[in-house]
Amino acid sequence: MRFPTDVLRVLTDPRTVISGDLVRIPFEIDRVVYEQVNSVLKAMSGKWDGRKAVRGHVFPYRIEEFMRHCLAAGEYPSKNEQGWFPTPPSLVTQIVDLAGVHAGMTVLEPSAGSGAMTAEIAKRGGVVDAVEIDSRRADLLREQGDSRRVMQGDFLDLDPLDYAEGFDRVVMNPPFSNGLDHIKHAIGFMKDDGILVSIMSQGLMWWSDKASTEFREVVEEVGGEIEVLPDDSFAACGTSIRTCLVFLPGYAGGPLRTHDWLSRQPCQLDLFAA
Repeated sequence: MRFPTDVLRVLTDPRTVISGDLVRIPFEIDRVVYEQVNSVLKAMSGKWDGRKAVRGHVFPYRIEEFMRHCLAAGEYPSKNEQGWFPTPPSLVTQIVDLAGVHAGMTVLEPSAGSGAMTAEIAKRGGVVDAVEIDSRRADLLREQGDSRRVMQGDFLDLDPLDYAEGFDRVVMNPPFSNGLDHIKHAIGFMKDDGILVSIMSQGLMWWSDKASTEFREVVEEVGGEIEVLPDDSFAACGTSIRTCLVFLPGYAGGPLRTHDWLSRQPCQLDLFAA
């Protein structure tokens, strides 16, 4: 959800205090604007505390880093929607650690948002390509300068073979509405011996539809893992949505339809054509 212009102006004012779990506005603003600010902060799970020592909106989580990404993008996820959720800092570290990203590795972030993971990958020396469907956030990623390449568009529309080589690692926080589609498509961008790590709705662990069942079987076959994340993992985004972490390692000759597997197909088809 986009910040109203006046709310964005107030929250980005250098006098506004955003620290720890608190947002405080220590200067006078128009009553109408205050009501707008109050409405937005409440939607983000902030609660007004009028005690003299506080006089601000207190959140049930650390708001500072999360708010930085929201203000940079000019939008925020309210507790009543299931849209864009920036990856909380603690999860960013966990994902990049689990993927084993180190200097020189090529990494794809196919749902890059406002750059929470691309910044960490670049800090570790990874060479990251980012994909982001929202044009505003794509511009933000370019300004941030962490990525070798920023592609603006729907990741599901990209052809893996438009890339000359697969990626060493794929790390992602895809939309919760169709996260499995994104994960399965992302496999086509990784090398045979690559690793994919993704956040996913916890329902993946028990959904009984064919796609989910077959995916769990593949994860088990390749020695991967689907790990439950704590219920408060996305509390920093103002939501209690339940999530899990998918760890998917590849290997040569394995069942995953990786970039290397896709690249080999034309040669195999030519043999039958002869």
